[in-house]
Amino acid sequence: MKSKYVLLASALLISVATFAQKDQIKAAEKALKAGNAQEAITILQGVEMASATAPDAEKAQFHFVKANAHLALATKNEDTDANLSAAAKAYQEVLSIEKTSGKAKFSAQASTSIIDVKYKLINSAIADSKADKHAAGAKKLYDAYLLDKKDTINLYYAASTYVNAKEYETAYNAYDELKKLNYSGKGTNFYAVNKINGEEQIFSTAKERDQMVKLGTHEKPRNEELPSKRGEIYKNMALILVQNGKVAEAKKAISEARVANPEDKTLILTEANLYLDTKDFDTYKKLITEVLAQSPNDADLVFNLGVISYNAKNLAEAETYYKRAIEIKPDYVNAYLNLAILKLDADKKLFEEIQKLGNSEKDNKRYEVLKKQREVVFTSALPYLEKASELDGTNEEVKSTLLSVYRALEMTEKAKALKAKMKK
Repeated sequence: MKSKYVLLASALLISVATFAQKDQIKAAEKALKAGNAQEAITILQGVEMASATAPDAEKAQFHFVKANAHLALATKNEDTDANLSAAAKAYQEVLSIEKTSGKAKFSAQASTSIIDVKYKLINSAIADSKADKHAAGAKKLYDAYLLDKKDTINLYYAASTYVNAKEYETAYNAYDELKKLNYSGKGTNFYAVNKINGEEQIFSTAKERDQMVKLGTHEKPRNEELPSKRGEIYKNMALILVQNGKVAEAKKAISEARVANPEDKTLILTEANLYLDTKDFDTYKKLITEVLAQSPNDADLVFNLGVISYNAKNLAEAETYYKRAIEIKPDYVNAYLNLAILKLDADKKLFEEIQKLGNSEKDNKRYEVLKKQREVVFTSALPYLEKASELDGTNEEVKSTLLSVYRALEMTEKAKALKAKMKK
């Protein structure tokens, strides 16, 4: 008999707790509607433990209100990072609970809010990166990916940002996830200029963009082809493995990547670069020959060969590749720029020697010799800098370098003209 009373008492307690929880959720909703998001969170904290054993409908409601409260605080820039994270987690709980129960009361609203949280995380991550807070930015990008796993570009950006944060192990795991997803990043961006503000806007699809052009709100449609990022992904994975002393694993990973993606020519370059870094010059040359045989007229590949050769201190070979890239593509800005950089490299030693000279007669004579040698260097770089500036008038770094060369060669009028353009 006594046991029956115990059972009855327990049931009664549960029932009372359930009613109490319902009342607290309603109170939290009321506080939230009144603009008191923090008060709503405080109220919900009081029934957090009880919600775990609540019916699915109440459990979903609890997490939905909690998510809304945290999102409201994040929107007010109150402890934004923590509140966005909490909101995202709570919305995901809503979706999980209602998927299991089969009763989707809050799922539609939660899904919409998740998109809002996702873009808030992305924008916050961008701000973090600009402030050199790469670790924080990377985590937000990864959280954005977890919210919408179809949007794999956020996982790619998270991995890249983890590299910038020097969190290489985490970056490797993100890259490995991209590899398993067979992510390439290859695609097309669709742009058109908004007639109202004159700014170029990106669209998800060509159809969406073309519709806005047809309506007359936008103009000047253009497409931008996005190259495959597989080469970069596998390269970074290999470099991380090399850094950790796992050279054999790195070579195996690149080799397997090439087998899996035979159409991706950048992987050959990645593999060549790896063998170059490990001073296996025979294999490096073999791979370079393979690249040229496959695509002798691919300007980008030839240019990349120039970069690899430059990094290997083989300047003559690098110059040949850069000039070949220009032959294939006469408006290749970066090829002209890299040729100029290559030529200007010779000035570093000359300048360092000048800095060490004194005021003796011997030093003064040596200065004149070095001065003439520097003039030769600047003159050799000049046509490439001028061409790069002509092709890309917005590149301030090119203009600044060109201005320095003009001044070094005492080309006063050209320096004045360029300076005037830079002020505009």
